[in-house]
Amino acid sequence: MLTNTYHLWTKMEYTYPVKGLFIPNVVTYIHDEDEITRPAMIVVPGGGYQMVSPSEGELVAKKFYNEGYNTFVITYTTNLLAQNPLKLQPLKDLSKAVMFLRKNAEVFKIIPNKIAICGFSAGGHLSASLAVHYDAKELKIGGEYENISNRPDAVILSYPVISSNSYVHKGSFSALLGENRTNEELEYMSVEKHVSQDTPPTFLWHTATDQPVPVENSYLFANACKEQRVPFELHVFGNGGHGLSLANEDWASGNYEGFYTMEQYIETIEFCVKNNIELPPSLKMIGEFSNEMSLKESIIQGIKNFPQRQHDKGIAIWPILAHEWLKKVL
Repeated sequence: MLTNTYHLWTKMEYTYPVKGLFIPNVVTYIHDEDEITRPAMIVVPGGGYQMVSPSEGELVAKKFYNEGYNTFVITYTTNLLAQNPLKLQPLKDLSKAVMFLRKNAEVFKIIPNKIAICGFSAGGHLSASLAVHYDAKELKIGGEYENISNRPDAVILSYPVISSNSYVHKGSFSALLGENRTNEELEYMSVEKHVSQDTPPTFLWHTATDQPVPVENSYLFANACKEQRVPFELHVFGNGGHGLSLANEDWASGNYEGFYTMEQYIETIEFCVKNNIELPPSLKMIGEFSNEMSLKESIIQGIKNFPQRQHDKGIAIWPILAHEWLKKVL
């Protein structure tokens, strides 16, 4: 397996005000046992647009890697402190990632017209945003990317945030648009309203008992796909909460790596601690980490020990369902 990190922007190109050295990037998981050209999967973890969740990154990438894909995890821009609204920056990051892979298809041994994206929660909103807004002028890049398409060929939406109007996940839109958001911005980011006949085929899954992001979000997008005759498949599991990732034993036990997705999150907290900047109430305990370990180690250990996780064999079949569906549409 070839695993490397590629920055999506140069320091000059990337202007979002981060509290450290973070630049959005993709990490590769590429088959090196042969020269077969394979479909690509970009994994887009969630985190409420405040962080990029490691439990929905490498773990998922390796699952689809084992199904024969060359896979990639994107760490996009987030807004932990809610000080600088993200606006279109995460969407620009994901759009650039699709173009970057397509432009370098030979290097990554991928089929350029078989690039899928798999988003979770807020990462699902980001993936759906690209699916409906890929043709936006703000996402166009000239020069070497002039004629490179940013349209994904298929989209997997896992318990996605969809609507900014109904059944809304307020934290995601606060981080994305800020408190002074306009009605036009909310309308643009309510992605179910922008599905068209050109939206890529979409696979959705959700749990009926998801409280932070109600299942109605997936219903809204699926109904829009049906109205526009976009090929789609929707699976709703009768139980389970939010943020289930693969819903398997590795996820439930914290038996996974890929904490590189936490780079911006950790750098932001380190900046606040070193400069005596008050952390948000939900993060104050993180600042009181043990002297026996670094702040980074403390944060990672806390995530691995996240309580109340339980694997579910019924829900854990979703990657197989998605893989079988992808074979039909790609």
